[in-house]
Amino acid sequence: MSVRPISRRTMLRGLGGAAIGLPLLEEMLFAKACAAPSASAGVPMRAFNVFFGLGIPAPLQDEGYEGVLEPLKPLSDKLLVMRQVDQVRCDESGINAHFDGASGAFTAEPPNGEARAGGPSVDQVIRRHYYPNGLPAGMVPTLVAGTFFRRSRVSRYVHSYNPDGTVAATMQERPRDVFDRVFGSLSVSGDPQDADAVRKKRLKQSVLDSVVDQYKFYTGARSPLGETSRARVQEHLDRIREYERRAFSLRHDNKGPAVPDPSHLLHGGAADPGGQGIDITLEELTTEWRLMAELYAMAIKTDRVRFGSLTFLAAGERIRLTGRYDYDGRKICDFNDAKQLKASGDKGCSHEWWHKFNEKKSNEQLRAHAHMKMREVAYFLSLLDDKESLEANGRTILDNSLITVSTESGDGRHNDTKRELSGIFHAVTSAGGRLKTGSIVDAGSEGIDIYNTMLSAVGVPGRLGPRKRERQSVDAIVA
Repeated sequence: MSVRPISRRTMLRGLGGAAIGLPLLEEMLFAKACAAPSASAGVPMRAFNVFFGLGIPAPLQDEGYEGVLEPLKPLSDKLLVMRQVDQVRCDESGINAHFDGASGAFTAEPPNGEARAGGPSVDQVIRRHYYPNGLPAGMVPTLVAGTFFRRSRVSRYVHSYNPDGTVAATMQERPRDVFDRVFGSLSVSGDPQDADAVRKKRLKQSVLDSVVDQYKFYTGARSPLGETSRARVQEHLDRIREYERRAFSLRHDNKGPAVPDPSHLLHGGAADPGGQGIDITLEELTTEWRLMAELYAMAIKTDRVRFGSLTFLAAGERIRLTGRYDYDGRKICDFNDAKQLKASGDKGCSHEWWHKFNEKKSNEQLRAHAHMKMREVAYFLSLLDDKESLEANGRTILDNSLITVSTESGDGRHNDTKRELSGIFHAVTSAGGRLKTGSIVDAGSEGIDIYNTMLSAVGVPGRLGPRKRERQSVDAIVA
């Protein structure tokens, strides 16, 4: 029986802008093997920036995977963790690392006003080199998304920037918005003023409705796919529908519960009420974040997205977190920030644990919060390292992509710029074997040199920072 190869770029396209990418199938691997039998056959260049708020104090990084980095340990052979990364050049007088450190993440430049970074981010430099004329038709050029609750400056939560420092794409902060951005929106009839009625109709209809004929073709008797691939296409579309239902069943107001899976998380200005913080449970936070992470990972797996950023909690986050936190079958902490801090408003938020950091004390609450953040970062990364993420060269998407993980500060106290902007946590994936993963290194380098070494490793001649600045390669991170 002959196998009819199909392209990885094959999509189911429907009305209203729906574009449903197919998962990687054996027929796609066959096509790439025939066309280009090299180790990198059929593997596109991808670069993503993953940001988490508040940072990890440098002394805690020294504990490696035995401390707050424990949740990253199952992925340790896929990651290069870099300590002693200096971002002091990003300091802007009069503000602190919540602003300038966050702007420097992935750019190595201080902010340029309240709504711009001082230069491009790593992912966008790579994007413009590999796709100078734009990405293939139908792709989302850049996807910027996240779960966060602090907004006073854009660099708190957006982490993908164009060459002029403007944001590379609109932030998508609701799962339903991510879904529509990636898979297309579906118009529904009804009074646009009646948001709840529209939402209910949206739950009954689906973007998959507009591609049903193509779906029947790829899963039917005349399909060019084998039996295994036909079953995988069906499972894949079922999963998209599941994500769609979850995304559009979430509510973002306080008018009461919704069926089947209510969420009362706030977004927009309501999520940052005068900078005083919001109350949120661990379950509420992680439920929405994980749906966001799954949608983002699905977009990558179906080759709808190759560049962008994903944020888990803004720089200088202000949330009052409650709930029991367990990991690997053991209790880590009972979060109750306001009660444990004996304060209300912004002084009762979890960021205060970072301001109170003392290397001579146990810092139990800070450790628990940082550990939880690493668990959620690891959750997203692991979604790109499963059997559905295998690519034509035998590696997973996690292996093949350049995914950079970073944050805003190496010390949460605002009384020493050098200390605050030194020791910034960084981790990076191998970018297809180009970077030396599987270790923790003390880089002892500036962020700008780390980023430019990464760019050079993936074959990008462009550089961050001043042109006259002498290039300093960080050879310890190159494979």
